[in-house]
Amino acid sequence: MKPPPFSYHRGRSPEHAAGLLRELGPRARVLAGGQSLLPMLNLRLAEPAHLVDLGPIPDLGFVRRERDRLVVGATARQSAVEHSADVRALVPLLAEAVEHVAHPPIRHRGTVVGSIAHASAVAELPCAALALDARLTLLSADGVRTVDAEEFFTGPFSTVARSDEIVAQVEFPVAGPGTGQAWSEFSLRRGNFPVAGAAVSLTVADGRIVDVSIAVCGVADRPVRARAAEQVLRGAVADEETVERAAAATTSGLAPRAHGDLAAHILPVSAAPVPGWAYRASVARAQVRRAVTTALTRAGGTR
Repeated sequence: MKPPPFSYHRGRSPEHAAGLLRELGPRARVLAGGQSLLPMLNLRLAEPAHLVDLGPIPDLGFVRRERDRLVVGATARQSAVEHSADVRALVPLLAEAVEHVAHPPIRHRGTVVGSIAHASAVAELPCAALALDARLTLLSADGVRTVDAEEFFTGPFSTVARSDEIVAQVEFPVAGPGTGQAWSEFSLRRGNFPVAGAAVSLTVADGRIVDVSIAVCGVADRPVRARAAEQVLRGAVADEETVERAAAATTSGLAPRAHGDLAAHILPVSAAPVPGWAYRASVARAQVRRAVTTALTRAGGTR
């Protein structure tokens, strides 16, 4: 497999890279770690005429706290986030989700922001960003704008970012007192994309769940919030019966998807067989049960 021909451009600064994207037009793509884009090039599933590389730009690989937010720069490697003591302490869901991404060599090259921007329907990091109410900063020659994760994803490999915009950084809220977070997924093989996965962040006070956010991947054309499950949990006593009812409600409101429709969303990134929607929905419910149970334990709540 060989990629299609393209011109390579080195970004010298974020502003320079944004200017290149504007100058080169809609057939230009951003290159960060390349662990999502390059396989698609090799399979001829993407055929950009130009690649604008963010790698040479200094000071974009940061992971730092800014007040009540953890901010991850465009070229911060997944392995750096995975092993960051600050990330594990401040946004444990992000660190746990990164641990499940592919294999260590890929995490040493792949970037957190790049995976989120790639917007795979079955990837861990877009799902975690959605559950964490992350905020993305988009940079173009026109300036900067911010977008909430819930508004960012529009479909498989599709977002609100324009072709001339760079996702310069992603901000994650820092977990507060009484908050527990967890990631759970099932994949056919270790390192494969999950059949389905669940990201949970919840807060417990006086034995009740006072706030909760749940996102699932693998059951739609993008990561989605499990609103019905959240509604079951919010304000409820943190017990096993509540968890079971929430898990059962995970896919409520989601339209079953035809197998061919699912395959079209997933096959571009996986050579493994694509299970049908009913099976994926069943797996998603099980992952929500596991993730909520773990998050409650970490929050100090009752199971």
